[in-house]
Amino acid sequence: MTHPGWGGGQPPGGQPPQPGCYRHPDRPTGLSCARCGRPACPECLREASVGFHCVDCIAADQRNHATARTVSGAPMPTAGTHTPPRPVITYLLIAVNTAIFLATAAQAGSLLNNQHSKLFIDLALYPPAVVLGDYWRLIGSGFLHYGPLHLLVNMYALYIVGRDCELVLGKARYAAVYAVSLIGGSATVMFGPLNAVTAGASGAIFGIFGCVLIILLRLRRSPTAILAIIVINVIISVTLPGISWLGHLGGLAAGTIATAGLLFAPKVLQFVGVHQPTAKALVATGWAVIAAVGLLAVAMIAWRIVDLRALVGP
Repeated sequence: MTHPGWGGGQPPGGQPPQPGCYRHPDRPTGLSCARCGRPACPECLREASVGFHCVDCIAADQRNHATARTVSGAPMPTAGTHTPPRPVITYLLIAVNTAIFLATAAQAGSLLNNQHSKLFIDLALYPPAVVLGDYWRLIGSGFLHYGPLHLLVNMYALYIVGRDCELVLGKARYAAVYAVSLIGGSATVMFGPLNAVTAGASGAIFGIFGCVLIILLRLRRSPTAILAIIVINVIISVTLPGISWLGHLGGLAAGTIATAGLLFAPKVLQFVGVHQPTAKALVATGWAVIAAVGLLAVAMIAWRIVDLRALVGP
């Protein structure tokens, strides 16, 4: 059969027609995959170390090679990756904290006295208000800060320790550890002075300090530096007035235990008699420990609310 526009099946100039792309037959191409040899258009080819490979060969290669993972099971950045993974959750947390601070400063008309804003008053952790039903304060208070210096110190600490923790744990696990650290800090604050008004991300950040400690222990690296940071900050918390040492210690405990459950899941399962756990069992165990830490914090809060109702009224 001949093409109606080409006499004898030859295009003008006497050259044979170019083959069509194996995925898009209507697209003539002079290119081909260096691995399988099939003709392919530029859209279906990717640059490789030697020539170009088609998208199907690349996908097959990825299926045949197990993805390198961190000690927590999160995908590990591979050498030669053009776009390394970004600590999106850490940057998002910094952005949210900063945005809420700017909102409180705008309401108060002052950067230094932003605690006088309505948003700050409505979100700050005040135990009697929680007893009366303002449960959102338990979370919202973790995104408030007293002035720009308080914000700067906390966000710098989160930036330094949060990025590496997120890349090791993965986005979902890291966000979960941060969340239980925040609620763990709020739970212990509920057992402090009733007239105290608490705000700040430091409880959750102390939980990330504990996360770094467990990661280093799991990797069998020296934890001296992070231990020194934790000890110094705990001493500052319990010696200087106006700092919620209860919130710091509660967040530290919650973050440390939650991360230990993630990274030492095999030990946990061996303790209960499972000596050859599957990958799914390990993942489920880690999440179960995180959930247990969160539920314990909620139970502590509920217990304290019931205990305080006799003091602050119905």
